Parts: sequence; C-alpha cells; structure tokens
Amino acid sequence: QVQLTESGGGLVQAGDSLRLSCVASGRTRDIQRLAWFRQAPGKEREFVASILRLMGSSMYARSVEGRFTISRSIAKDTLYLSMNNLKPEDAAVYYCVASTRPGTGSGFANGDYWGQGTQVTVSS
Repeated sequence: QVQLTESGGGLVQAGDSLRLSCVASGRTRDIQRLAWFRQAPGKEREFVASILRLMGSSMYARSVEGRFTISRSIAKDTLYLSMNNLKPEDAAVYYCVASTRPGTGSGFANGDYWGQGTQVTVSS
C-alpha cells in the first residue's frame, strides 16, 4: 500500500506561481511512476504531467507544457509540481497519483494510488 498526501494549493492571481507537493508513504520503493491530474468543476479529470520515479523522465499535457514542471525527490519520497504563469483555466483540484505498474505517459487507473487532492484557485 502507498499513501499520498498533497499540499501547496491555494488562491493566486493569474500570472502567479505555485508549487504543489505530494508526500508518499508506505511501500514507496514499489512506485514505478507518478503523476499529477486535475479536475475542475463539471469537467472530467485530466492528465497534467507524469514522471518516472527512478529515471526522472517526464511528459506533460499540451495545455501546461512550458509553464509547469514536474519533479521528484527520491530521498524525500516527494513529488512536486511547479506551476508558473497560472491561468484561470488552471483552477482545479490537483491530485497526485502513484503507480506500482510499469508504463509511461498518462496511463494511470483508478486502481493506482491517489491522494485526496489540493485545491488551486486562480483569479483573473
């Protein structure tokens, strides 16, 4: 089992920056890859960015590429999402997810480990 706890959300203005954190606990050595997803009210959950836990290679949704950076600290069992130049359309609940299954990209499932989410609100 893996437990995930997100933090760092808040209310910011358009153009501001924010960094989200996600601390993993439990069987963290089994984690193969991690990602951030987000869900805005009335919309489906969408992929934001993912990273391979050991290799560190990452990929991004087109809507955030160039503005968001995903990173991780293996020593701290922590996943980060640095968000720059935030836009009102970035407002959502952001979820951290960890998978013990090998894979790449945005392929995460409900059966993977999900955090409770952290709210990001962006005012225009």
